[in-house]
Amino acid sequence: MNLERVDQIAKAVLYEGYMLYPYRPSSVKNQQRWNFGVVYPQAHSDMQEGEEPSSMRVECLVSGRRQTVLEVKLRFLQLQARFEESSATNSPLPNGWQEAVERQVSLPARTIEQLLGEMQRHIFSFAAETEVETNRSGSRVEHRQLAIDGCLDVAAHSVRPDVFKVSLLVRNTTPMDSPVANRDGALLRSLVSTHLVLGAKSGDFVSLLEPPAELQELASQCQNVGAWPVLVGEQGQRDTVLASPIILYDYPQIAPESAGDLFDGTEIDEILSLRIMTLTDAEKREMRESDERTRQILERTEAMPAEQFMKLHGGIRSLRPLKENEP
Repeated sequence: MNLERVDQIAKAVLYEGYMLYPYRPSSVKNQQRWNFGVVYPQAHSDMQEGEEPSSMRVECLVSGRRQTVLEVKLRFLQLQARFEESSATNSPLPNGWQEAVERQVSLPARTIEQLLGEMQRHIFSFAAETEVETNRSGSRVEHRQLAIDGCLDVAAHSVRPDVFKVSLLVRNTTPMDSPVANRDGALLRSLVSTHLVLGAKSGDFVSLLEPPAELQELASQCQNVGAWPVLVGEQGQRDTVLASPIILYDYPQIAPESAGDLFDGTEIDEILSLRIMTLTDAEKREMRESDERTRQILERTEAMPAEQFMKLHGGIRSLRPLKENEP
């Protein structure tokens, strides 16, 4: 599996909704974040009567042989609270602003034959950490992470001599002595923007959106909860699947004229870029000082040359031929 080829799409999924325009913590729309792909601790999920899930299930079909090799990567964000302990900058940054650290769990490559039968469990954990730094304005900043534990179960089942169903279950097993009713507290113990990247060697994944006629019934029996697997890569390639918590079609693409991520899958690059340039100096200062990723958006937008803006204007994102009898 060539992860580099799908990294742009996976990164877009990873940071979907990370912070929305006007990219400031004080903005109302940024007070409640992380609506996609959140896998909460079991205790918190039980307190919410299952409305906030503690697991994610993905099932897909692979056409191949018992010797087909399957690669699996689990990716998510782990949140950390940022505390700025000096008021020297008069920054509007609230205490406990949640930043994100990228996490990846890579399973050893396994043949389909090795995965046949019962689920194989892979346990992972990330320890609690506290990092201290001095920011550009001389303020002391702490970044605090809580420990996170989880497991990823993988199994394969033969559904036809040359077709196998691959089942994956992601669970958050982080212990909580006293379950946190507050969502922000639970998020610090959660897997956020959770998604899976699967690769097949000497085998092909089957599109669940447009399966071949002879596999439609088998495709309809795949159970996906919290994520949906789509084919990624070049059009027609079938060796890589992204199980995404946001709605995507097969072979999603990042618009080539886009200068960089704006954390909004429905983004209209030109409008958002122009809106960023209209922010007041105080708003830009908050955007610059609150989060490293939003600072990069601001600096990239302010440095964007006129010819780049012209590329954003009036671009056609995709064309496709009409099917027979399609209006």
